[in-house]
Amino acid sequence: MSAAAAQAGGKGSGKVGEKSGASAKAPGGHNPWAIALVVSLATFMEVLDTTIANVALRYISGGLAVGPDEAAWVVTSYLVANAIVLTASSFLAKRFGRKAFFMWSIALFTVASVLCGFAWNLESLLVFRVLQGLGGGGMAPLAQSILADSFPPVKRGQAFALYGLAVVVAPVVGPTLGGWLSDNVSWHWCFLINGPIGLIALGLMHVLLQDPPGAVEERRRLRREGVRFDLVGFLLVATFLGALEVVLDEGQRKDWFGSNFIVVFAVICAVAFVAMIPWELTRKNPVVDLRLLGSRQFGSCFLVMMATGAILIATTQFVPQLVQEYYGYTATLAGLVLAPGGLVTVFMMLVSGRLSGKVQPKYLIALGAAIVSAAMYDLTRLYGDTSFWFFAWSRIYIGIGLPMIFISITAVSYEGIEKAQTDQASALINVARNVGGSMGVSLAQNVLAHRQQFHQSRLGESISSANPNYQETLRAATQYFQAHGASGIEAQNQAIAWIGQQLQTQVAYWGYIDVFWSLCLVSGAAVPLAMILSKVKLGGGAPAGH
Repeated sequence: MSAAAAQAGGKGSGKVGEKSGASAKAPGGHNPWAIALVVSLATFMEVLDTTIANVALRYISGGLAVGPDEAAWVVTSYLVANAIVLTASSFLAKRFGRKAFFMWSIALFTVASVLCGFAWNLESLLVFRVLQGLGGGGMAPLAQSILADSFPPVKRGQAFALYGLAVVVAPVVGPTLGGWLSDNVSWHWCFLINGPIGLIALGLMHVLLQDPPGAVEERRRLRREGVRFDLVGFLLVATFLGALEVVLDEGQRKDWFGSNFIVVFAVICAVAFVAMIPWELTRKNPVVDLRLLGSRQFGSCFLVMMATGAILIATTQFVPQLVQEYYGYTATLAGLVLAPGGLVTVFMMLVSGRLSGKVQPKYLIALGAAIVSAAMYDLTRLYGDTSFWFFAWSRIYIGIGLPMIFISITAVSYEGIEKAQTDQASALINVARNVGGSMGVSLAQNVLAHRQQFHQSRLGESISSANPNYQETLRAATQYFQAHGASGIEAQNQAIAWIGQQLQTQVAYWGYIDVFWSLCLVSGAAVPLAMILSKVKLGGGAPAGH
């Protein structure tokens, strides 16, 4: 699910869309529904890849001989690369043409997907995953503009509904499909499956898509006026986000600022951030309009979307990881744990769309964040005999709350935004979702590692010959193994190993409980942020952005 889905009921992308949508045919004389299907297919493929690899991380870490925390880079590297290119997608599409930029994005995504499937180690997989994220980031933002220009105004609602369905169904299918492929074929096919789909989409796009006259004229105007891409600003944003992700992902393993490696990347991150602010504020055509982020309305929406992305992506990764490692679930079953929540999400997108015309968005956002926070609190009740439906219900609760946020935040984030800023606003909301998701995974990974160390130390203190409870447990376990054929010394060694295994399992449970407590607080923090938002005129709809 993405912020783009929340915009599925928008009214177009401005004058260009209104003008070119006057006829029943799309630019070039093609059937607009054929274009809608191709655009939705490409978007489905891109959104699918934000979740399809999550349940396969255990297979990836085993196949590439790396730890689960290192395998998490497969998720975060994609999200960060996707967020970086989002900041540039609007200008590049205007400057080089929607069709050309969209096709280059699909081509890069498809090639990078196939390369991911043939990756020989973690480093190569991460490089290809970054390329895949760069390609994917250019696809979703353009889809709505293409649909708006392909359909007459009276038919756009149906077109956006088809597009929105693809966007919200993809995260439902992703974990289950990824789990099934990992269990029955290979984790490599989580990426290779994009190859034939991408080629089909690329071929159809070449035949069907044509830039409307308004977009062609805009491209000529930019060339005449010599409007240049803010390359320096783009590089500063990319350096800041990339270095920040390295610090967050590697900090725990490398002892944070006790490591020169972390210190260097922290300095790079800080320098890029400090340099980015005056540069972007003084540009006529900045890659990121920081004034938007500085406003109370849009800045609060940005933070809420970051928190939402953190919950969505972190739970999509850590719930399957938990049930596979400590409850013995297959990857397929771990993916199915998330499926009921995904189906509820699809239903709630429709319900929330209806409610958004009757209830102030700020209240829906606050309610949605509260429900998600309650779902995270519910997950803190896990224990050794937790059932499939315990985890499935927690995801259902999330599926009730998140659509309230996604649908509502679109309308409220555009309040007070000038029409010329809608492209920037749309891109930044999507950036917030991806950056928040990446930071959420890193936060959860760090909390898990740190708190497991803490609980290991505390629970380990009870494993002592001076503790009568330990002695009684050791005696009973030794007798059990003796009763099953082990000799005296062998039985005692088995009993000690069994106690150690139980200790490690309890440590893991407590670590995951602390992760869910952290995510509960992150979601809860969105409630007061929502309440400071301004009220909007109901029923007006939000701009479509890109």
